[in-house]
Amino acid sequence: MTLVVFTGPTLAADEVRAELPDAVVLPPAAQGDLYRAALGRPTAIGLVDGYFERVPAVWHKEILWAMAQGIHVFGAASMGALRAAELAPFGMIGIGDIAAAFTSGELEDDDEVAVAHGPAEGGYRASSEAMVNLRATFAAAVQENVIDDGVRGLLVRVAKALYYADRAYPSVLAAARAEGAPAAPLDALAAWLPRGRVNQKRADALAMLSAMRDHVARAPGPMQATFAFEHTEVWERLVRETGAPRAAFAATSEAPAPDGLVEELGVLGRFPHARVAALARVLALDESRRQGFRPSPELVQVTADTFRRERGLHGPDDVLGWLRDEGLDDAALTRLLDDETRVRWVETALLPDVLRALPDHLRLSGGYAALVARLTAKQRVLAERGLENPSLADAGVTEEALWEWYHGGMLAVPRPADLHAWAQSAGFESVDDLRRAVLRQWWFERVERSPS
Repeated sequence: MTLVVFTGPTLAADEVRAELPDAVVLPPAAQGDLYRAALGRPTAIGLVDGYFERVPAVWHKEILWAMAQGIHVFGAASMGALRAAELAPFGMIGIGDIAAAFTSGELEDDDEVAVAHGPAEGGYRASSEAMVNLRATFAAAVQENVIDDGVRGLLVRVAKALYYADRAYPSVLAAARAEGAPAAPLDALAAWLPRGRVNQKRADALAMLSAMRDHVARAPGPMQATFAFEHTEVWERLVRETGAPRAAFAATSEAPAPDGLVEELGVLGRFPHARVAALARVLALDESRRQGFRPSPELVQVTADTFRRERGLHGPDDVLGWLRDEGLDDAALTRLLDDETRVRWVETALLPDVLRALPDHLRLSGGYAALVARLTAKQRVLAERGLENPSLADAGVTEEALWEWYHGGMLAVPRPADLHAWAQSAGFESVDDLRRAVLRQWWFERVERSPS
């Protein structure tokens, strides 16, 4: 389980971790940041703060994409409240009074939550007051009989007229005095403010953290999106421009490689192949998410059954032993099977492209010419003898003897427990197709060895 929270001036990172000790706390979100976070497949994302002016704001589409991947997305207080109100029909969860006010239409303007703030080095210290906080504070002052509703209305009006970066209690009080507001209630308000001011944004953000904690504690499973995510040209451009490698995000659920693993692969001469295979897996997983594919429980179960058959894991004890040997637990196995379902889905979807790319791959690896020469010779030899589609009877061997010759002799590997799964992983649609290919190979080798 991973929780990600975007915050800055509203809540400090330490305040987030006090509520959610294991959360990944990220700076205010700009366009593309939430997409990057979603690539790490957290359980939930909480959006509090985001940029408004200097850089493009977090995009609705990336939030929709995250939810389409099964990630629960919460919003509150600031940019999170705005996006939660706009995306509530799609399943984004808005928390707190501010999100509720935007959702109901009571509030509409972005400047209601905007504040000026300093850089990250200074903890994003706010240098202005949010309009929503001013509204909440003046309402509380009325409830405590510090000011009356008429003065509250005047204060709200003059505060709203100020540029958001200029809003602060002294400037609002000064503007109200200039408007002719009576001095006595303003003086009383100024004296009350140090203890009475309301930070509604902070309260809503803390409520969101609590809601995220409670939501995850209920183990709701992946979010079930009720919409179809549309891959538009603009979305694809954002994905390309964002260019977020999975390794750049610390919340990825995969455990890091043990120290020395690369060295061990290297000294055994296995690292080049392992690197290419791992790269293909990363790209397949990213492609599955880019396509919006979410494995159904039924598909994951098919993967699990095939996975066990391929490895000869026939019973619970076999599975437990394999988990122990591989250093995995049940949660890691669930993640692994989900990933494997995604990879196999992409392998099937992209198979035509893979087959078109095979010749160039073989040319670069140095094996193309030899394979084509071997293929041409085999086709010629078998055609000359009418053995294009030989049978076991033609070869005069039993099924058992054929597989023993192929696996134990030619390949020098143990015979697989699940021959069908092995055949498919080797590029054949069925065991029958594999058998035909092996018989063709059996005859070719014998003809090649026989005197002419």
